[in-house]
Amino acid sequence: MTHKTKGIVLRTIKYGETSVITAIYTELFGLQNYIVNGVRESTKKKQAKALYFQPGAILDVEVYHNNLKNLQFIKEYKWEFIYQKVLFDVKRNAIAQFMIELFQQTIKQPEANPELFYLLEGSLMEADKASDAIAANLPLYFVLHLATESGFEIQGNYSTETPILDLKEGSFTIVIPNHANYIEGNFAQITSRIQHIQFYNNLEEIKLNRETRRFLLDALLQYISFHITDFKELKSLPILQEILN
Repeated sequence: MTHKTKGIVLRTIKYGETSVITAIYTELFGLQNYIVNGVRESTKKKQAKALYFQPGAILDVEVYHNNLKNLQFIKEYKWEFIYQKVLFDVKRNAIAQFMIELFQQTIKQPEANPELFYLLEGSLMEADKASDAIAANLPLYFVLHLATESGFEIQGNYSTETPILDLKEGSFTIVIPNHANYIEGNFAQITSRIQHIQFYNNLEEIKLNRETRRFLLDALLQYISFHITDFKELKSLPILQEILN
């Protein structure tokens, strides 16, 4: 039995002489692994098809699905969204790769979660089409909203009564914690503001310099690491930190 669904390619590895195994986060089934036959053959037509399975590709797919199998098959595939900038612009590609890598570490179960799918899909599309100001703040937005959709949203809001964000507890508080994993003042205020943004366009109103973005991104990844088992250092982070002005 086949099903049609949207999917976002997370990673792809070579399989056999001409095929690949690709991990795709689908709208309908969540995280699934698929065999795609023949896309690594030497003909120009087959080489072009391999482009569909680069990380970040947003596809419409028709798939065979069996709940008892860990490896599925793709029957048909086509572009759902065609990037104009992400694949060629260094900054936007770094943003996309960061979001994909972080998403992979967060997803521990194969079950479908449409809200997580829409967050990744929308953020990747925004990385491609948004203004430079919005794109620069997009990683901060993605970390915070990924935490929310994954079930460990930061609790409370920044205020004069709760000016400290405890990164271990994931909450705003008035009391300085007895550990070093917290942020306060302007950093805590910006975090609260971004967390409550619902529309990407509002990110343009938040004016940050490179140092502030780097500090906040490090702090929020520290927060994420307290809530994800076996969280590993992101290989894409140094590149992202270098280019985010």
